[in-house]
Amino acid sequence: MTAAFPFARPSRRSVLRGFLGLAAAGPLMTRPSATSAQGITLPDGRYYDAYVPAASKEGQFYHYTCEFDAAWVVLATFGYDVGFDEQIGIVGHDTSFEPWYEMGPNGWVIYGGDILTQFSGDYHENLLARCTGQAMMPIFDQYNLQASHVRDRQGITDTLDQGGLVWMKATADFLAWEPTTWITPEGVELPTVLGNDHAVVVMGYNDMGVVIRDVLGPTSSNWERQYEYDIPWETFMGVFGGQDSDGIGVLPPGTEAAPTGRVVEPAAGVRARVHRL
Repeated sequence: MTAAFPFARPSRRSVLRGFLGLAAAGPLMTRPSATSAQGITLPDGRYYDAYVPAASKEGQFYHYTCEFDAAWVVLATFGYDVGFDEQIGIVGHDTSFEPWYEMGPNGWVIYGGDILTQFSGDYHENLLARCTGQAMMPIFDQYNLQASHVRDRQGITDTLDQGGLVWMKATADFLAWEPTTWITPEGVELPTVLGNDHAVVVMGYNDMGVVIRDVLGPTSSNWERQYEYDIPWETFMGVFGGQDSDGIGVLPPGTEAAPTGRVVEPAAGVRARVHRL
């Protein structure tokens, strides 16, 4: 085995850019010639079948806290301003050892904590630090929000049609990824990505793609990154699958499960700040 990972401060994005020299997906056209009467047209002309104006803030809590920043977006949109310390107190933080990686016989392997139940790693310094949606579920339960795992396009659109949001694991800028296996202390193997692990929120969709809330915003790895941007379905679903289709659909407070296909506009008074393209 290799020595423990040296904790310099490369970004998750820079690792994969170095491997593959990739560029982010371009903007998505969102002005179809024919639109549904039930859809939502924003003041700038963008059209979506469903669109929830998700809350936003400038930047993440810390360097590698994207899971908690995405959860903040969902909670703040539905009326709960829950800081990082409170969130990680609910999820739990495994500090028993720092995640590290090596090249195994079948590809990259990360050795870390049980990310199905707790956050693993130093969120200030370790680009491998992360957790899964399973570990994040107790946060939404704590605030009595109806939350369930979503694993496919139908689950995502059903959630948005009901005025909900989707917390999800992705890759930074929806770039291609290096397939990697995370191995827990108990030997459980989980599919993940190596250097560009990220978490964002899906806040709307139309036939061409989804609209994403990403509080990371502009950084030295991508000064053009917006707080809100569109991703085509094909790119989106590929990246979603690369993180084992790890998503959580969260409905507004007091919402009961609704029939599929119902398009609703966000309730008045939702606390949010929309960043336009």
